[in-house]
Amino acid sequence: MPVPQFLLDLLQMLLNLAVPAAFCTLAAAGVSLRHEGGTNFHVNGRVGKWVLWTVVFLTLPQLLSWIAAQGITVPSGSGSVGTSWLASMQNVFTNFVNQIVVAKFVPVLAAYFVLKATLDGAAGENPLASIVAALFLMTLSATMQLLQDWNSGGQYATTDMLASLWNYIVGQIMPAAAGLACVGAVINFVRHRPWTRLVYAAISFLSVSGLLTLFQAMAA
Repeated sequence: MPVPQFLLDLLQMLLNLAVPAAFCTLAAAGVSLRHEGGTNFHVNGRVGKWVLWTVVFLTLPQLLSWIAAQGITVPSGSGSVGTSWLASMQNVFTNFVNQIVVAKFVPVLAAYFVLKATLDGAAGENPLASIVAALFLMTLSATMQLLQDWNSGGQYATTDMLASLWNYIVGQIMPAAAGLACVGAVINFVRHRPWTRLVYAAISFLSVSGLLTLFQAMAA
């Protein structure tokens, strides 16, 4: 029995909305950074969940191709939406995300977190969580482009993108974080405040890959 055209159009619309939905989940990850402290991801926290959903949305066609390769019939999602009102819904949502959420709302939200950072500092609280969230939101489009560049296009694109994200964090983010930790250790030493934990943190940041290899060898 052939699949009704309406269901094929609905599937195509959902696939076409995957990238706009990924923008929304990535923005939600940036907001969650503020709630989780900015520098530490909670176990089962929201940042990790939103980032995972972003990766899934960006690699949804490849994920469906893997399911089809296992012998499960998956309708083809290539082509355009033939049903006019479904096509209109797709265009409205896509334009809303691109023209309002990404172009207007996210920069305002980043500015709010910058203001929140100044208020946190004025109140004697740590402004770092708001600063990290603001930086993440201000680079939302560049982060999305980076994730899309990591899409291998194969059946295992989801795990390949997660692996590329891990390598980027270890190779780019962790060395920068280690440098900031060393600077913080020097400042705390001059101000006669606790500084050793920052040194240990810098060493740990620089040896994340080594620690992972050590744990894998211990578990083997």
